[in-house]
Amino acid sequence: MPLIAITPRLELRAFSQFDAPGFYQMNLDPEVLRYTGDKPFVSVDEAAQFIENYSHYRQYGYGRWSIYLRESQQYIGFCGLRFDAQSGETDIGYRLQRAFWHQGLATEAAQKTVELAFNKYELASIIGRAVNENIGSHRILTKLGFKPEQTFIENQMTWQQYRLIRTD
Repeated sequence: MPLIAITPRLELRAFSQFDAPGFYQMNLDPEVLRYTGDKPFVSVDEAAQFIENYSHYRQYGYGRWSIYLRESQQYIGFCGLRFDAQSGETDIGYRLQRAFWHQGLATEAAQKTVELAFNKYELASIIGRAVNENIGSHRILTKLGFKPEQTFIENQMTWQQYRLIRTD
């Protein structure tokens, strides 16, 4: 599990099989998946298979990364970048176990991800998307400086798309 970045409280690491039990447990919580459109994994093995087949690192040089608390080395979720070949856009995404919500951890991981997107991967812009009812994600994106760009419907949910443009 290669270390990608460190923040004051977190480590961002490339996905590994070590993450599968935590990833599986996180996705069992219907509140965690409420605004994602994703289905829970049926087993730890299915989560492990997802990780095994995850190809973004090889294809694009970046991807989503597991988040661990630095102090306890506990898996708490993921954050990172995802390139969409169809649109040519890279988005930021994050998901945390519910026990770690409302502590600024998603914002901390997302801020580091933005820094990596612009300074390491030299992206010109990144998008963020949030279902209208997902107030927490809207707060994170606006706190990081993302600006609303468009509204769209996907999976029978209304979403807001934001954009952050590299300024240097």
